[in-house]
Amino acid sequence: MSKVASGKTTTPKAKLLDEFNASIMFDKELYEEDIDGSIAHVKMLQKQDIIDLDSKDKIIEGLNKIKDEIKSGKYDFRIEDEDIHMSIENRLTELIGSDAKKMHTARSRNDQVALDFRMYVLRKDREIINLLIELEKVLLEISKKHTKTLLPGMTHLQHAQPINFAYHMLAYMSMFKRDIERFQSSLERNSVSPIGCAALAGTPYNTDREYEAELLGFKKVSVNCLDTVSDRDFALEILFNISTLMMHISRLSEEIIIWSSSEFGFVELSDEYSTSSSIMPQKKNPDVPELLRGKTGRVYGNLISLLTVLKGLPLAYNKDMQEDKEGVFDSVKSAEISIRILTEALRGMKINSENMLKATKTGHLSATDLADYLTQNCGYAFRDAYKLTGKIVAYADSVQKDISELTLDELRVFESKIESDVLEKLNLENSMNARKSKGGTATCSTLKQIDYFEKWLKEG
Repeated sequence: MSKVASGKTTTPKAKLLDEFNASIMFDKELYEEDIDGSIAHVKMLQKQDIIDLDSKDKIIEGLNKIKDEIKSGKYDFRIEDEDIHMSIENRLTELIGSDAKKMHTARSRNDQVALDFRMYVLRKDREIINLLIELEKVLLEISKKHTKTLLPGMTHLQHAQPINFAYHMLAYMSMFKRDIERFQSSLERNSVSPIGCAALAGTPYNTDREYEAELLGFKKVSVNCLDTVSDRDFALEILFNISTLMMHISRLSEEIIIWSSSEFGFVELSDEYSTSSSIMPQKKNPDVPELLRGKTGRVYGNLISLLTVLKGLPLAYNKDMQEDKEGVFDSVKSAEISIRILTEALRGMKINSENMLKATKTGHLSATDLADYLTQNCGYAFRDAYKLTGKIVAYADSVQKDISELTLDELRVFESKIESDVLEKLNLENSMNARKSKGGTATCSTLKQIDYFEKWLKEG
């Protein structure tokens, strides 16, 4: 327990310990949750006749005044108060006198901090979900415009098969949809109130935990108080969810960086979300996606840090757990600004369809279609068709043509059974549209995927 909450020690504490022990300079982020939790708590105390109505009203009036002071910037956060809980309690005592001391009846700072932090995480789950929905809407709008825009689909960062740009964007929509679902799942699972658990073993007061949980919007109360005051799984979950989200953002950022290079020229970021070189006036740097890529490692570190803090802790609360918040605050801030700026950068990004189409003429993207043709029409086993196609690709390279540009006569040098219909199969747009299986890249399949995501967004 802290020096403020303890009545055992009498020797004044060193100023250095104040600085080392205090969390007020970062856990002040939780002031709204702390005040709302205290208001719900005193309402419960009065309902259960643990405190009187006059004390309840005075406490609530004082807490609302403190909230206004903090919001207006007039509040003095003092390091000697140690944390946000004691800061608010001390200020309340200044405002209303001894009635403020009744606010802490039937609770401990252990369940108080568990409540505040959990409420904060649940609020941020909802905010991140809403930001991701806006990102998804932008990706959907881009997709609707580019269902026929060809570009090389890649594996190993090598040209593989022709796809359309909408299909590529919908792959990221799928990733971010899973992210939304993870945050939604965490929001549902962690809507469990810890208040009323007190230090670790519950309280002898006749409290009503369910009533208090209902006032604060929780779906239920926790089952075991010993677990509850030391549980930070909800914090680990948001850190993991953010880490996975940022990994997806980083993958898209990497592609934007590559695509915006001179070698590709597939996209161009707006001037608003680009920077120039300090020495080379011709350069336009993709700083936004580079920073997004860089912030990913930062949020990974916050997840590993909290896992490490928690791994060896005996039950129940330990002071080590004060280290649970800064990493979460940092990751939340990184995630929120990252989603916002990615959304805006994508909204203003120029798509260079001509360069994408030009790139499909490199790498023999319809080679698999030729192998399939030989298998289906010329009696080849696929592995034999694969080998023959490899020889034809080598020939195309030697004459500096893409396989889609070879003539019928050139193809018949390798196999006389090849007919003129093969040229349609090798056509890049036809090759893309041939892949019309569910989830495939064909325009008709892509449009179905767009309909799916559009319906999902409308259903909310």
